[in-house]
Amino acid sequence: LLPHHNVMRLFRATQDWYQFDACDVWSVFHSYAFDFSVWELFGALVHGAKAVVVPKEVARSPEDFHALLLREKVTVLNQTPSAFKQLIPVAVGKAQPLPLRYVIFGGEALDVGSLEPWFEAFGDRQPQLVNMYGITETTVHVTYRPISREDLDKEAVSPIGEVIPDLSWYLLDGNLGVAMPGSHGELHVGCAGLARGYHQRPALTAERFIPDPFDDRGQGGGRLYR
Repeated sequence: LLPHHNVMRLFRATQDWYQFDACDVWSVFHSYAFDFSVWELFGALVHGAKAVVVPKEVARSPEDFHALLLREKVTVLNQTPSAFKQLIPVAVGKAQPLPLRYVIFGGEALDVGSLEPWFEAFGDRQPQLVNMYGITETTVHVTYRPISREDLDKEAVSPIGEVIPDLSWYLLDGNLGVAMPGSHGELHVGCAGLARGYHQRPALTAERFIPDPFDDRGQGGGRLYR
């Protein structure tokens, strides 16, 4: 159960990074059953921008999808890494550059090495590639990490970057203590983006949404999603 204000605060909290506006054109590539579509569709609507709904048959054809991106002058492209991997050879093989401002990854771990052909052809500044880690229960996105050519030389496979400013996150051990550097832990996310819980599933809600032991607001009631 996700209230609408969770979506609105997501765009307010990330606007300093992206500076989305009414001049943008967003492709709506994903099914509405996938939470990434919330970011795509409301990203356009909230900013008064244009949303281009991608037909299913076009989404399945990298060549046709590339043609749509050119024809509609899409500036904000959201992709799973596996889908973008299929688009890369088509884009690299075309002479005309895409009018993209951002390519935003989500939904899967990002293999940074797979982006090398893209960086060789287009560089790493225009468009800016960004990896965003997130979970449906935290309203789509939790983190923000611009990806550059320098990341090709690093060991990190899927860098997730920094937490969105109105969220909190902790890597905790089995006793809900902060995990020590170099040890394993479980990521817990708190504050503004959390869902209310699972519809008519109180036991699962209690299991996954737990009291926040680090809540310092003095009011109590803070929760973490685990």
